Amino acid sequence: MAGKPRRSGVDLMYDVVIKGGKIVGSPFGTIEGDIGIAGECIAAIGSGLKGKHVVDASGKLVLPGAIDAHVHMELPVSGTRSSDDFASGTKAAACGGVTTVIDFTVGDRDSTLPEDIESRLDEAEKSYIDYTFHAEIIGWHRSRSWEILKAMQMGVTSFKFFTAYSSSGRRTDRGALFDAFETIGDLGALAIVHAEDEEIIDHIVSSLDPSEIGDMSTLAKARPPLCEALAVGDVIYLAERANTKVHIVHLSSALGLEAFKRARSFYSNATAETCPQYLLLTKEVYEGMEGHLYSASPALRTSMDAQALWEGISSGDISLIATDHCPFTREQKSWKNNFLDLPYGLPGVETSLPLFFSEGVLKRGISLEVMVKLFAENPARIYGLFPRKGALQIGSDADITILDPNQEWTISSNNLHMNTDFSPYEGMTIKGKVCTTLSRGEVIYDNGLFKAREGRGKFLGRSI
Repeated sequence: MAGKPRRSGVDLMYDVVIKGGKIVGSPFGTIEGDIGIAGECIAAIGSGLKGKHVVDASGKLVLPGAIDAHVHMELPVSGTRSSDDFASGTKAAACGGVTTVIDFTVGDRDSTLPEDIESRLDEAEKSYIDYTFHAEIIGWHRSRSWEILKAMQMGVTSFKFFTAYSSSGRRTDRGALFDAFETIGDLGALAIVHAEDEEIIDHIVSSLDPSEIGDMSTLAKARPPLCEALAVGDVIYLAERANTKVHIVHLSSALGLEAFKRARSFYSNATAETCPQYLLLTKEVYEGMEGHLYSASPALRTSMDAQALWEGISSGDISLIATDHCPFTREQKSWKNNFLDLPYGLPGVETSLPLFFSEGVLKRGISLEVMVKLFAENPARIYGLFPRKGALQIGSDADITILDPNQEWTISSNNLHMNTDFSPYEGMTIKGKVCTTLSRGEVIYDNGLFKAREGRGKFLGRSI
């Protein structure tokens, strides 16, 4: 990793020094001190450090840059595309303290995984921060085994499957999923799965009358917690038989969490994430005049489900927080009296970290150290980026977020950078705001000013 500290007289002179902050996630625990940066990397942690450029972090929290391991930039869906491209989406991410994103290739039955990766690399060249991909597998066949090996040689080591969405061709049935898991397990890669039971969803939807299809609140009925729980159990039991690592994305319900815990008692090599929307929003929003703007899959649940997920975080059963960031404008989600025809997805990459600090740390007593694990260390470890990312260690990339724990602000799409005119947290006042973000030692966001150049982000090739 580049960069050694320079000497100025008898003192070491660093390129950048972050001075006087409360450092969370260092090898020394949580300490008050300085971080010295040389080139793109952390070179020292201590006190009294000197630098050519000094960032005053007095009274602030100094955190490893957050990793959002589940985002969808310019994703084609329901006849449109998610409204953030890699430029606007990663700019918003940086303003929210996120320094690495993991997006997805756009799979197709008729393309190879290496072709999908190359196509996505072209789109991601506009990124302001570092990025990597999960490879989406649509249509399993034996030649995919060679493609997985080639994808791994290209630096992509996690592979996405769906147990739902037959109508769009994305579903992988259990037999094919088991075959795929065996290949992934043999190669030491990671399977990640959107787990909802297609048969339950289809059964419910087929029984709906037209008035229910024209009612946004039916979304929660059509994709109930039962469908999540059944699929979560199936997926982990298949992974155990195939001896492959598996990660469950966007866990949303108490029943799904219980299924995860039961299955993991038989097979420990399984992890799960949840998202802010499942911790903070409930299905009652579907009943409002703008309920259609909250369309998401999985659907939003009850307050009891949210409480169970908070408890899953505290118990350590949920390993990381991701956003499933997939924004659309109000026009893209205009209501046409059919909840089935809406694009599903919510914006969140810019608000996730401050929301969790306010609602999780300040209101629910979750420790700063646990927050750092959820947002930085654990995603870095699960996805093969640690300790380059997700850590405040000497030699790690100087991806650093500085958060003001005392600043109160009100969330509005008007004061955010995501390319949408809607926030699901509109009007919510929270405490804690990202004030400065560094990516590989460069201050790219500072007190409302965005300073980075488009395209500076790097692709992060991973190995197992």
